[in-house]
Parts: sequence; C-alpha cells; structure tokens
Amino acid sequence: MKATVVTIGDEILIGQIIDTNSAFIAKSLDKIGIDIHEVISISDSREHILETLERLQNQVDLVIFTGGLGPTKDDVTKKTLSDYFEDQLVVDEKVLAHVTELIEGFYKRPISQINKDQALVPSKATVLFNNVGTAPGMWLKKENTVFVSLPGVPYEMQYLVENRVVPKVIEEYKRPFIIHKTILTYGQGESLVAERIENWENNLPEFIKLAYLPSPGRVRLRLSARGTDEQFLKKAIEENTDSLSKIIGDIIVGYDENETIEVVLGRLLTKNKMTIATAESCTGGKIAQMMTSIPGSSAYFKGSVVSYATEVKVEVLKVPQELIDAHSVVSREVAIEMALGAQKLLKTDYAIATTGNAGPEKGDSPAEVGTVFIALATPYPAPDNIICEEFNFGQPREKVIDRAVGKAFEMLQKEILKIR
Repeated sequence: MKATVVTIGDEILIGQIIDTNSAFIAKSLDKIGIDIHEVISISDSREHILETLERLQNQVDLVIFTGGLGPTKDDVTKKTLSDYFEDQLVVDEKVLAHVTELIEGFYKRPISQINKDQALVPSKATVLFNNVGTAPGMWLKKENTVFVSLPGVPYEMQYLVENRVVPKVIEEYKRPFIIHKTILTYGQGESLVAERIENWENNLPEFIKLAYLPSPGRVRLRLSARGTDEQFLKKAIEENTDSLSKIIGDIIVGYDENETIEVVLGRLLTKNKMTIATAESCTGGKIAQMMTSIPGSSAYFKGSVVSYATEVKVEVLKVPQELIDAHSVVSREVAIEMALGAQKLLKTDYAIATTGNAGPEKGDSPAEVGTVFIALATPYPAPDNIICEEFNFGQPREKVIDRAVGKAFEMLQKEILKIR
C-alpha cells in the first residue's frame, strides 16, 4: 500500500505552527507496512482541497487529511469532501449525543448550533468516533483510494490514528512486514562512520536498506527490511546488527529509535548508583535540560548552575578571580574549576562544565569564536579526578552549542563505562 499524508491549514503554510501531525501519522503507518508516498501541506481552501483530492485519486491507496474540521467558517474540509463525493451532510446521532454531553455536561454551558454542526458528516462516510473531542474522523472510499479525514488537534488526531485508523487498515488490507532497527552511534561523524562500515554496507542483502541519520555529535543508522516473512526479516536484521557491532561497537550506545544518549547515560548512572551535576556557561543549561527530560532523572541528576555571567562563576562556583584574570573565562583552567565547584557545591560523583565562545561575536574572552572547553569532574583521586578537553566547533552559534552538548555526553559516557 502507498499512502499520502495531507495537512490542511494556512497556519502551517506561513510557519505559525509546526506540523507534528504528519510525522506521527507517517510513523504509525510505516509500522504496519504502508509506504509513505508523499507528505504535503495545503491551504484551508475549497479549491486547493478539491485539487488535492483529484490529483491523489487512484494514485495512492490511502490518503489521510488532518485539519479543517473545526466549527468555524474557515474550516471547510468536511463540506468539500461532501461535494467531492457528490454527497450531502447528515447528522450522526451518536456524535451529536457525544458533543452535547461534552458541551453541556463537561463545560456546563448550553450547546450552540455551531457545536451541533460538528455532528454533520457525509452520508457515505464511515464515522471514526472521537472519544476525546467533538470532531469525528471520516473514512470514505472512491474507486481505488480511501480518504480519511481527521481533526488537526494533535491529541485528537493521535487518538483516532491509534484507535480507529490503524485497526481498520489492519483489518481491511493485507500488507507486507517492515522491520526497522536503529543503531545509535556517538562521537564520530557521518563520513567517518560510513568509511568504517563500507564493506559491511556493500554486503547487506538486497531486502535490507541502510539510512544514515546524522545530527551534531551523533549518527543514527537505520536498517529497514521489507518482505512477507516476519521472522525471517527479524532474524536477518539481528544478524546484520550483530556483525555491525563487531565493527563499530566502540561508538554504539543504543539500539532503539528512542534510546538516546541521555537515556543511556541515565541507565548507566542509575546502575552504578552515581549522581551528576552541571555547570554551564556557553551551553546555557541545555545539558541539564536534556538530562532532566528523561523520566526518573531525579535519581541521579542533582542540579545545575547556569553560570553565564563571570560573577556567577566567581560567587557561586568559587572560581578564583585571579584565575579568570590570568587565563580568561574561556580557558581550560576555568572549565576545570567550574566542574570541581559544581561537584563540591551539589555533592555529586560527576560534574560537567562548559565554557566557550559560541558566537557570533567574542564575549569576555579573546578565544576564537567556536572555542569550547568541556571539563568533567570524577569521583576518583587526583590526577584522575578531572578531565578537560578543548574543541573548536566553528559556527553558527546553534551548531557550537549542540556539538558541545553532544561532546559532553560522549565524555561522560566513556568515563562511566570504565567502571565496568
């Protein structure tokens, strides 16, 4: 099966909101063996919707629309679908009862005609009942294409995809199996990783495809196998993953789409019953934010000092002013004192410190733009109690910050793994 995902709304086209619906739908369909042929965004106009319906008719098996099902006049999707199918809108009594209960029972106000109109659906549609909102989903088929219309509100769309659309597709269509395996690597760039695994990649079976998904400091390798024998595909994926780990096992940190370096670090810290804090200057608290985004991080993450100003480094982290005067705030010496200061202040096993010139202009230091010092305080006696490295991540500013965060995580992981 081939599918197209269509988001409707001028607010998406002008960048007022970010389209997250398409990613969720595409991932959900991919899991059940449906090829995503195209993802597009269109304006909330009758003409554009009709044009899209006509273009996709019989070109793909499934089209999923999101958006334009609200109660206001600018939401025209439902009426346009009715026109395209040469149909008329009728009241769905089950939906009307649900809308009435929500408005009068939950919101405690009289139901209006606009609210009641949410229960209007094309008479030819199979209604996809929406338990978490007022706008139902609609399933319509014309010739060889199924058109599904869903509300644009993300949590309503997600509910309908998971509880209505996916089960119905599975019930009505025979699909191939698609097996994915994601390998998360850290510390080497895409070109170097590709060079190391070139022979392995060239010997992959034809039914397994490899994709490189790079981001600052990390590269995800996604293996995808497609076929009719699920167990055969799973076995082939696992065998090739095992052979890959023998080649680049030194940079592999996880084997799951959601197994980020933050998750891996949290697991390592928890396993070893160790704690960490951060002292961040140029990264502005991003290391702390990423680590605390993991559920359960309070077990190992104790706190952070965002010492963006020089006086915070001196007054809170107790970095000697004379050290700053001698070496500047962007220096190995200051990074080390920041890490040791955070470790002492927050009483942790490890502490990460960052100080640098993220740009675009120099700050309180003569160091070149892009220069970053990252220090890691450890629980071991001197001289193993501190590690510090200097980097130049270039520009732009966002790249410097992201790469500094990634490198800090890499340094921490390598140090914790020494415990094993």
